Amino acid sequence: MSSLIPWLSKSPNKVSESSVSEFKREIDTLFDNFFGAKWPLAFSAESKGFFPAFDVRETEDDLLVSAELPGVEASDIEVNLVGSVLVIKGEKKEEKEEKGENRHTVERTYGSFTRSVTIPCDVIQDKIEANFRNGVLELKLPKAQHEKKTARKIEVKQS
Repeated sequence: MSSLIPWLSKSPNKVSESSVSEFKREIDTLFDNFFGAKWPLAFSAESKGFFPAFDVRETEDDLLVSAELPGVEASDIEVNLVGSVLVIKGEKKEEKEEKGENRHTVERTYGSFTRSVTIPCDVIQDKIEANFRNGVLELKLPKAQHEKKTARKIEVKQS
């Protein structure tokens, strides 16, 4: 009787590498048939707009902010410090053209972004530096003098 029910005739503990590969292949085929050859893009960050990666580091004297902005021109970047919030805005405009024997393709990518980073300490606003090179924006925010931390040992007294 158990041979008539397919899931009882196979041991659930025996999952082979080939069965996992076959399952993956079937899922890939399903998505390829539904979305076409570019189906991974349907779920990527690119399809939902441009969201650049940021890195914030702190040294003894400065806060350092790096933003990866590939395809963005320096003229399309705006940086503002509003209170304790650093706001970086920009727009990406990219056009790629391909010509072949029987084809001509032009792809345009547009996307704007706004990222805000809360600055955890006071900074000297007049001395903030911003440099943009090779698609990377680097900001150096010098800490205000009273924000620099000094170490002091505190004696513990026994009562």
